[in-house]
Amino acid sequence: MSTTPYAPDLTAGSAPTSMRPALAGLNHMISAGHYLATQVGMDILQAGGNAVDAGVAAGIALGVVQSDIVNFGGVAPILVYQAQTGKVWSISGLGYWPKATRLETFLEKHGGTIPAGVLRTVIPAAPDAWITALERFGTMSFGEVAAGAIRLAREGFVMYPLMAEVLAENARNYARWPSSAAVYLPGGKPPAAGDIFRQTDLAASIQYMADEERAQQGSRQGAQQNDSRLAGLAAARRAFYQGDIAAAIVKYHKEEGGLVTHEDLRDFSVEVDPALATDFRGTRVHSCGFWCQGPSLLQMLNILEPRDLHALGHNSAPYVHLLTEAIKLAFADREVHYGDPRHTSVPQDALLSKEYARARLAMIDPHRAGPDMPAAGQLPFARAIDLRQAGPDDMARTDPRLDTSYVAVVDKHGNAFSATPSDGSYNIPVIPGTGICASGRGSQSWAEAGHPCAVGPGRRPRLTPNPSLAIRPGQYVMPFGTPGGDVQCQAMLQTFLNMEVFGMDVQQAIEAPRFATFSFPSSFEPHNAMPGRLMIENLVDPAVGDALTAMGHTVKWWQDRSWRAGAMCAVRHDLTTGVRWGGADPRRPAYAAGW
Repeated sequence: MSTTPYAPDLTAGSAPTSMRPALAGLNHMISAGHYLATQVGMDILQAGGNAVDAGVAAGIALGVVQSDIVNFGGVAPILVYQAQTGKVWSISGLGYWPKATRLETFLEKHGGTIPAGVLRTVIPAAPDAWITALERFGTMSFGEVAAGAIRLAREGFVMYPLMAEVLAENARNYARWPSSAAVYLPGGKPPAAGDIFRQTDLAASIQYMADEERAQQGSRQGAQQNDSRLAGLAAARRAFYQGDIAAAIVKYHKEEGGLVTHEDLRDFSVEVDPALATDFRGTRVHSCGFWCQGPSLLQMLNILEPRDLHALGHNSAPYVHLLTEAIKLAFADREVHYGDPRHTSVPQDALLSKEYARARLAMIDPHRAGPDMPAAGQLPFARAIDLRQAGPDDMARTDPRLDTSYVAVVDKHGNAFSATPSDGSYNIPVIPGTGICASGRGSQSWAEAGHPCAVGPGRRPRLTPNPSLAIRPGQYVMPFGTPGGDVQCQAMLQTFLNMEVFGMDVQQAIEAPRFATFSFPSSFEPHNAMPGRLMIENLVDPAVGDALTAMGHTVKWWQDRSWRAGAMCAVRHDLTTGVRWGGADPRRPAYAAGW
């Protein structure tokens, strides 16, 4: 028997530290909640578009390839970072209740609930948000950025397992409305994974907007060319809010007892404001305003900032406990103090102050779970919070942890885009002939007199979708976000700290095991709670769960990496090297791409 003088050690070599690599690009990077939307945005970047052009293209595409959880007629809150000025802008992307809305309707006729269907419609905001982003910060036309989405809707895409699962589980919901069944139950049944899924009415609606834009544009050059682009974008907006699409929405609402009128649609526009921000150990973390839950992430970071989080150990029992209690404190304030600032007095400065955060931190017992729902801060007053425990019937109405998607982009100039488009299609009907659901985000209002987010004309619901963007001057710029309803800020908090405190790269930080508390009123109708409930992915040591149970938490386990724990996407632009790093969550069909 011959012997070999050298036998290689087949056990040697490095092992991957994540399921996917962190992607690196020198020119641009995008990460989105579905791989086809990522490709659409990447095509725009490769064609010379900036971060906003690409982000809008990907966002519109998400409303096609994830139209179970994102709708073209839904919501789309956006943050934009301008590298040249260093400013971060918020685009609200959230509609308000029609002028004919009356709280008494929901109290007297619907027992204090907001029923599924046309009555929970608020003005569709996403189309105006996308167009406003292009007008203020983009370089391309609506037709150029929407071309990929139109093609995916018209020609179809391969149905993937998660969307097939959602459609099958909600088949009865879609069957309530013939217009919805025609799209999502073709041939009388939900499409299976592997089927080709087409949305020809949706393609025609978006194409109509592009056609109206093209008809408005002329062949101009230079400054006149940009004037032509802006005139075309205005025409695309009118096509939705005053043209054939608006007519279809109003007609259906008149027939079905809805409230939306031509005047409501014509008069709507999103708001563009400087983003809110807080400083976490030298990193500025930005969010949209108090009309969404985004500021709660800033509050969580403020509460946690004084503590030595690294010393506690990543996902140790003391670490999970501390974060859980901080989340509960922030969500108590969210429940009592957040609302549409145009209609509700929000103590914004107090909520985001470091002094207030230190007072909230002092309420946390490091060894024992606090109340299921701690009291909100007295700023200067705080009402009591009603915890209505969830039952089987409540949970069957919807699974709010699924709704929404996300897209992050950084371009060759260093501009950054962060957006969280949303609105599911299974609790509100498709407008016949359009393929579009008019936003059902009214489910995040309260049919309750005196609530800061009560139903009322012109009032906005308290939105869960909330993009974020972190900037460490001279070091990095990072748009990041996730779907997940009330899990969003919790997943964003953990992912950010994984990088900022524990030094993980962007992909490791996204893939790391997560947890989420549900011990607060849900943001979604019927606003139930799961007192004490703490969900943990079972990749965390079981001994951690035992220790948390001993502290008073009601621990339950998610299997492996669960899609219910969010689907983080992030792009991190290293300002010292120029490298754009991209990460995307394997918990859902999210992918990153760069060059």
